[in-house]
Amino acid sequence: MNEAMLKTEDGVSTQVAPTWTMYADAMNRFTKSATAFMEHVQLLTEARDAYEEAMRASTALRHSLDAGDQTLRSLRTQLARVINDHLDQPTLDKKKPELLKSTGAAKAFP
Repeated sequence: MNEAMLKTEDGVSTQVAPTWTMYADAMNRFTKSATAFMEHVQLLTEARDAYEEAMRASTALRHSLDAGDQTLRSLRTQLARVINDHLDQPTLDKKKPELLKSTGAAKAFP
């Protein structure tokens, strides 16, 4: 148990007998400080909850973005295959333009 000490002008400490006034004063300070602290504990709890919510949202967004990136890479690969296949196809199905055969009768244009 701490006993109250009083310093004098010459630096010598003397023991002061505890009084009801000292006890009441200490209890009042304790009560005020503890009450103020308890009011702020709720803020710490709210901050922790908000942080955990932000981390969950961040993880969900990261998973969603990763899945979207994978989908885009897959589509890009498919598109590249289709383009390469299309460019590599021979053009045999296209007909060469044919020259028109003349019937021998040339028409004169005015």
